[in-house]
Amino acid sequence: QVQLVESGGGLVQAGDSLRLSCAASGRTFSNYAVGWFRQAPGKEREFVAVIRRNGGLRDYEDAVKGRFTISRDNAKNTVYLQMNSLKPEDTAVYYCAAGGDTSVIILRRSMSFDYWGQGTQVTVSS
Repeated sequence: QVQLVESGGGLVQAGDSLRLSCAASGRTFSNYAVGWFRQAPGKEREFVAVIRRNGGLRDYEDAVKGRFTISRDNAKNTVYLQMNSLKPEDTAVYYCAAGGDTSVIILRRSMSFDYWGQGTQVTVSS
């Protein structure tokens, strides 16, 4: 089992930045790929970003490319999502998830992940 806890969400204005953290405990965290997903009210959960277990490969949803950066510190069992130039359409509950390390194409799918955090709310006002 892997337990995940997200933090760092909040209410910000358009153009501001936030850094989300996903802290893991349990099984060896460095064995897992980690993804960030988000879900806005009335919408389905969508892929945001993913990072392979060694941090060498990353992938982003087109709408966040160039604004968001995913990174990980395996020594601290933590994955980060740095979000810059936030827009109102980024408003959502953000979830981190851990799953088997495989291709980033497969990791864009939420069903590829076995463990999920409880989510952290990000609200961007215009």
